[in-house]
Amino acid sequence: MGRPSRPDSPQLELALFRDPAERPPADARGAAVLLGERLIPYELRRSRRRTIGLTIDHRGLRVGAPLRASVREVEKLIHQHQDWVLGKLEEWRQRQIQTAVSVSDGMSLPLLGEVISVRITAGPARISWIDGNLQLCLPEAKDPRPLLEKALKARARTLFAERLDHYAPLLGVAVPPLALSSARTRWGSCSRVSGIRLNWRLIHFPLAVVDYVVTHELAHLREMNHSPRFWSVVERLYPDYQQARAELKRLAQTLPRW
Repeated sequence: MGRPSRPDSPQLELALFRDPAERPPADARGAAVLLGERLIPYELRRSRRRTIGLTIDHRGLRVGAPLRASVREVEKLIHQHQDWVLGKLEEWRQRQIQTAVSVSDGMSLPLLGEVISVRITAGPARISWIDGNLQLCLPEAKDPRPLLEKALKARARTLFAERLDHYAPLLGVAVPPLALSSARTRWGSCSRVSGIRLNWRLIHFPLAVVDYVVTHELAHLREMNHSPRFWSVVERLYPDYQQARAELKRLAQTLPRW
């Protein structure tokens, strides 16, 4: 899940759709198979299992195979289940399309686990929060998406800074520098040199989930790894982290797509 950025600046990252236990092993490799007229990429993971298994999720096609299974055997099984594979991949594609954000007046968005409405009116560019809902004012015919994203990022930065201010003293460390991330694959990262980066899209999720990611990254200031000692630090900071971690994994599937 994490990797050093350079020898003198260790950095660890929290994956967007994976928890630490789901990190691909060193022997996992990427490949592709032709199904009809489509070239379908897949991840091949070998282990001591006895049979070949196919799994499809938001990451695509993944194959688990015995250590001695040949690529030919693997792809033969994929071809035998071609209709199922293509059907499931299409289901995931449609699901992603359905969750794409369409910015319009009166739209709804999740914010800290609650649903808010967004009103868009014509006038000089302005962002307002009224009774917990968001009002955007911008010139007619101008795309409201950048202003909406700006509003959410500002809200995220304020919240993340507040949570770091709360948890850093509990860990006995100085509040680290904060930067926002727009990464497609990471919720956050921690470097002892550059500080903590948090994905601004976390603002869509409940505070408990945000706090888990904040404490996860802060804990790396004590343990730059994912050892049992690291998880003990996380638990000390946030005792309910396991429940929040599971909730993060579940909610990741519903994340609005920007």
